[in-house]
Amino acid sequence: MKTKFPSKGEVVRQWHVIDAEGEVLGRLASRAAMLLMGKHKPTYTPFLDTGDHVIVINAEKVKLTGRKEEQKVYRRHSGYPGGLTETKARTVRAVRPVRLVEEAVAGMLPKTKLGKHMYRKLNVYAGPKHPHQAQQPVALAL
Repeated sequence: MKTKFPSKGEVVRQWHVIDAEGEVLGRLASRAAMLLMGKHKPTYTPFLDTGDHVIVINAEKVKLTGRKEEQKVYRRHSGYPGGLTETKARTVRAVRPVRLVEEAVAGMLPKTKLGKHMYRKLNVYAGPKHPHQAQQPVALAL
C-alpha cells in the first residue's frame, strides 16, 4: 500500500484568529505553533508545510505566570565581542509587546528552512484590530 502525500496545490490553508487577552503565553504559543505546523490536520506531513495562517490579537494583554515579568530575560547578540544585550520581559512588553508572542511561537517551531517558512504565516498585533478581514479568519477559542 502506498502512502499518499499532499502536493502543494492540495494543501488548503485556513486563517485563524487567537485573542491573547488574559491567556498564558506558553499555552497560546504552543497552540499557535501547532496550527502553523499543521499538526491539527489529518494530512500532516513532517517534511511539508501543511499548516494554516495564524493571527494573534491583543498581544500586549498576554499573561505571564509567576514572577516571569521581572525574572524572564530576552537575550540577543550583535555578533561583536561583548555584544550581548539582555532585556527583561517587563521592558519588552512596554517597548514592543508583539515580540513576547513572536519569540515564544518561534521557539516552538522547527529550526530549519521549513520552520522559517511556517513562521512567516504568523501575524501578531498588539491591539484588537488586524488588516486581514478579507481572508475571513475563524475565531479560535483556547
